[in-house]
Amino acid sequence: MTATPIGAARMSAVAVVVPARDEEQDIEACLTSIRTALGRLPSGVATAVTVVLDRCTDRTPQQVDAILTGWAGAVALHVAAVGGHRGPARGAVTAHIVAGSGVGALRDLGVRDALRRLRPHPPRSVWVLTTDADTTVPPDWALAHLARAGRGAVGVAGMADPVAPVGADGPSPRAALRHEMIVRNGIDHADGERHRHVYGANLGVRGDAYLAVGGFPPDGPGEDHGLWSRLRATGHRLEQPTAVRVRTSARTVGRATGGLADLLRDLDEPGA
Repeated sequence: MTATPIGAARMSAVAVVVPARDEEQDIEACLTSIRTALGRLPSGVATAVTVVLDRCTDRTPQQVDAILTGWAGAVALHVAAVGGHRGPARGAVTAHIVAGSGVGALRDLGVRDALRRLRPHPPRSVWVLTTDADTTVPPDWALAHLARAGRGAVGVAGMADPVAPVGADGPSPRAALRHEMIVRNGIDHADGERHRHVYGANLGVRGDAYLAVGGFPPDGPGEDHGLWSRLRATGHRLEQPTAVRVRTSARTVGRATGGLADLLRDLDEPGA
């Protein structure tokens, strides 16, 4: 059954969710950029940030704790197991057990935590943003999403520009060129303002729509496309603007199966 598209609603709160696993090299830049973007919001807009720490073995948890100190509305959740795969013990820290096997289960944990903490703002008035720990967002990121929501969008999928990491972990020239062609082929060349890509590193959705479709699929890769497909199938108004962009690491050793890192490695194969 297809739902009637939901009209525009005023957003009184913004939630941001960031899954992180062994991201000590990038997490500070990521969270600093998010804090800057949220600082641009009007004073009446409430915010909640949830960092979902997934079985970390490096100093990411300690870094996150330091960054979030004094940041009102920002918390870290520790995950001890995902889909039956346990991580290192963290002493007295309260840890979550996530039943799903993919990053979608981690994002969903963070989204539901943020929506709970943003009560009494109704989910219809909360804009949920997701990004990745190896990503930095521009200062106008949250404002750009809210502008689309204010004109009636229920879901917004922006672009993610790959940036070569420092060191030898970047893609080969061949893989980088092939990836650029994939990105270009997904842009509407009639006006250049729309595209057909979906990135969990730059995804926004209204809280009520997120809950109505069941959130991110919890298992396997492609949770961003899975959520987008659920939203589209239920008739929600979706936008994919090329002007809403973030910068994400083009590393070839990633943290999640089926992510950009895996794609860049695959594109380096001769027959790709």
